Amino acid sequence: MDIFILGSKGIPSNYGGFETFVEKLTEKKVSTEIKYHVACMSDSYNEFFHNNARCFNVAVPNIGSAKAVLYDVLSLKECYSYIKRNKLTNCTIYILACRIGPFLSYYKWKLNQLGVRIYVNPDGHEWKRSKWNKAIRWYWKYSEKLMIKNADIIICDSKGIQNYIQREYAHFHPVTDFIAYGADLERSKILDPLILQDWIRKNKISKNGYYLVVGRFVPENNYETMISEFMRSTSNKDLVIISNVESNDFYNELLLKTNFKQDNRIKFVGTVYNQELLKKIRENAFAYFHGHEVGGTNPSLLEALASTRLNLLLDVVFNREVGENGALYFSKEKDNLAKLIASSEQMDETDIEKLQALAYQRIAENYTWEYIIGQYEQLFETIAAVSKSNPSSNQTKGAIEV
Repeated sequence: MDIFILGSKGIPSNYGGFETFVEKLTEKKVSTEIKYHVACMSDSYNEFFHNNARCFNVAVPNIGSAKAVLYDVLSLKECYSYIKRNKLTNCTIYILACRIGPFLSYYKWKLNQLGVRIYVNPDGHEWKRSKWNKAIRWYWKYSEKLMIKNADIIICDSKGIQNYIQREYAHFHPVTDFIAYGADLERSKILDPLILQDWIRKNKISKNGYYLVVGRFVPENNYETMISEFMRSTSNKDLVIISNVESNDFYNELLLKTNFKQDNRIKFVGTVYNQELLKKIRENAFAYFHGHEVGGTNPSLLEALASTRLNLLLDVVFNREVGENGALYFSKEKDNLAKLIASSEQMDETDIEKLQALAYQRIAENYTWEYIIGQYEQLFETIAAVSKSNPSSNQTKGAIEV
């Protein structure tokens, strides 16, 4: 069977969430029945192979914020042309994110003529993100609605998102499945220990002497709560923030509200693209803060639970779903996190080790890439087999329920 994946920027991955997912899906493929085709954003239309997947470049002009939408539309168009040109049968197009809802119904009709199935991963609540203006938020929500309406299966990486889809779009009777994002359980393997030493020296921190935050520098990740609460605490540890920080309106507003530059414990250290170094930084932290609240299974949370000794998570359904009893939780109420910081530093080492073991077990049993990819391959093969045996009828719902 041929599986076409579009919506990521492509592979080899540059460590974005969807890009890493596609990298792992192709790299760790077990099934001999599946052939992957991956759309890659580029300035050319070349083809190449990576992880034995056929990767096809899609040239996209730089048209600003609509570039991602155009990229997905052009990728979908290319998928249709390739399938038709090569007379392929038993094909699935898997679309990551809900950017092209207004355009999907046209292509769905054309793809249905070729017997092609359409799967969609809705990601999180993109329409809630504060970086978008009202018009773009409206488009995201409207596009999500049309993507759900026209998809054969919606694959959710969070049970919270799955419940939202079933509730919000019940009138479409959506067929959903839950397959989470994955994580790597291996310990860090830094080939040159001087890389870590230089990073620690440069940022003036010490092993087990800092709290860590890793994530996009956006308001919905609750940097204001984490920074202001840490500043209220009496901790003698540092707060190390790894993020793509820019001097923009959010940064200036955050500085005005918290005056974080006056607290030398607060350390914005930029981004870390060396993944083994980043894993080692997680392993050496005293604890990890996770303030994300806009939907989905967040990759940085999985990575923290797999490698950080103690995890303090914002108490929202998506984080509870992943962390369960392997983490501690805080609210956005004043002094809540500050008190949790104080109590965390009073914990016995054995209690911290118990939480660490529970977090690691949670990832090992439910979120390893091998497990996640096994679920995907089982889904792809089950639906393909049902469709092949009875091509004239829609067997998607029955196959999922089995």
